[in-house]
Amino acid sequence: MYGMLLESVQYFVQKEYGEEIWKKALVLAECKHTVFNTHQVYPDFIMSNIASALATLTSKSYDSFMNFFGHCFVRFFSNYGYDATIKATGRNFTEFLESVDNIHSQFRLSYPKMKSPSMYLTKVDRHGCILVYRSKRQGFTHYLMGQLDQIATEIYNLKLECQVLSTETGEVDGKTIVIVTLRLNFDNTHYVLAKQVKEEAHLKTISKLPSFNCDLLLVLFPFAILFDPAMNIVAIGEKLTQCFYLKSVMFEMEVLRTELVNRHRDNKELLVEKAENLKDSIEIDGKNISPYATIRRDSQPGQKNILLKGQMQYLADVIGIIFLCCPVVNDMGELPEQGLYLNDMNPHGLAKEMVLAGWQNNSKLELMFDKAEQRASELEINLSLLEEWKQRGDDLLYSMIPKPVAEKLRAGNNPLSTCQSFDAVSVMFCELVGFNSSTVEDAMELVSTMNAVFTCFDSLMDTFNVYKVETVGQIYMAVCGAPEETLLHAQNVCDASLCMTRHVKQLQIPSGTKVDVRIGVHSGPVVAGVVGIKVPRYCFFGDTVNTASRMQSTSSPGMVHISHSTKMMLPKEKYIIRNRGVVKLKGKGDVETYWIFENDLTDCMD
Repeated sequence: MYGMLLESVQYFVQKEYGEEIWKKALVLAECKHTVFNTHQVYPDFIMSNIASALATLTSKSYDSFMNFFGHCFVRFFSNYGYDATIKATGRNFTEFLESVDNIHSQFRLSYPKMKSPSMYLTKVDRHGCILVYRSKRQGFTHYLMGQLDQIATEIYNLKLECQVLSTETGEVDGKTIVIVTLRLNFDNTHYVLAKQVKEEAHLKTISKLPSFNCDLLLVLFPFAILFDPAMNIVAIGEKLTQCFYLKSVMFEMEVLRTELVNRHRDNKELLVEKAENLKDSIEIDGKNISPYATIRRDSQPGQKNILLKGQMQYLADVIGIIFLCCPVVNDMGELPEQGLYLNDMNPHGLAKEMVLAGWQNNSKLELMFDKAEQRASELEINLSLLEEWKQRGDDLLYSMIPKPVAEKLRAGNNPLSTCQSFDAVSVMFCELVGFNSSTVEDAMELVSTMNAVFTCFDSLMDTFNVYKVETVGQIYMAVCGAPEETLLHAQNVCDASLCMTRHVKQLQIPSGTKVDVRIGVHSGPVVAGVVGIKVPRYCFFGDTVNTASRMQSTSSPGMVHISHSTKMMLPKEKYIIRNRGVVKLKGKGDVETYWIFENDLTDCMD
């Protein structure tokens, strides 16, 4: 379907349900398009998926949203002036319904890839009519009902009631089609009265006119086909006989170019015989073929099937039905494919003019459509790349600044507004020990080792909801409780620390170096905020940070050193905590500290 249909859906869903609901519907419908191009063709399932998504997000049903989409399209295409086409079609709603297929044919000049449904009326009375709707699309019945209701209300000022009488499926050219019969109830008095007056005037005119030979009618309509009451073909137009060998006509009035070929015994002559004169089967290349098995030759020049379109009229004097038709030709390029020429077209009407007009304008339209589709494709590629690079930028930003803080900065807030005090957090410092870098080779080995160890630590931080602040040399700093506050900050940091000591012993360093860590943890109040313009960082300040650093510097390899304030925030039954005794900390004096060990190994993520 063309983008204009989806544009109408987007516009009115955003208008009546809000931008937030529309964005959620696109995500739920797995629709990658956020903007729809009027002349670009999109898959049919996009509209169905959006309707299903909106039904999930609201209390309404899928059918109600498809009906709503039908209303939206009629309201939307008035912006393009297409309502004038409907108003000019007929004086009343019934005449519009009789001309829907003609309107679709005209729109194919502007929308050449349009796959429109077919509609016709089977019964008309004062209270409405019966409409037969045939389409290759599944699940669009209520979409049609919404369109008809909006057209009847907005353009013809009628109150319309639609009722589905039956729904069937069929197959045409190997494709499944849906055939829906609808009863349309509305005030149809004006149409019925006008038709009666027209018939009475027609009868009075006929009584005064002399009769004429039926051959003259077939000259005036060179592509006409005359049927008798049994729907047998009695006569056909002059040009129709010259163009092809008539074998059969389908219900849609597509004339098939077919031949029944019977090879002569000496293989020197091909005889074309009528099927009714043949036996039950014929032999071709040693195989028995049904006489009704035909050779389709759509791809051969001059042999493409001809689609005929026109009115059916009853001729009382010959007791027959004449199909006053003309071949449907979209542009000049189709004439050779059908074996036709301009002078073969009906001498009356606008068939020639339409073909010539289409030929003059079609090249410009195709060029415009190709450019529009190319730009739309480039736009989709650019949007996809934009989304990819945006995601990379987000990942980089969130690696330097916590996501909640970054969102505040994106909203235009002053960087100073990110400065915030936290009453209780736990700060952890971890230092790599066990090697030095006195030579260049040692330095390269140190960098490789630090990368392996710190990468392992980074993966543990998200597991325990701990925020990595920074790495300075061989020191790794992390915090829990800021910027996302939690009462379990001490427990989370201790769990992460114990897992770090355990994982670092299991790491396989390429150089074979044995690495260990010493960790210090302290809990207390801090102040945090974004610092710097180039490579900005979310930094922490306060005595708690200094104390945690001292706890790390006085720790031992392979041990987790915690302060008394941290110990008081931990559940006693979960850990083994041993008193280390009094330790002298710089700037703090003598302080009682503790070692912490794992009591339940399931808390550590292997």
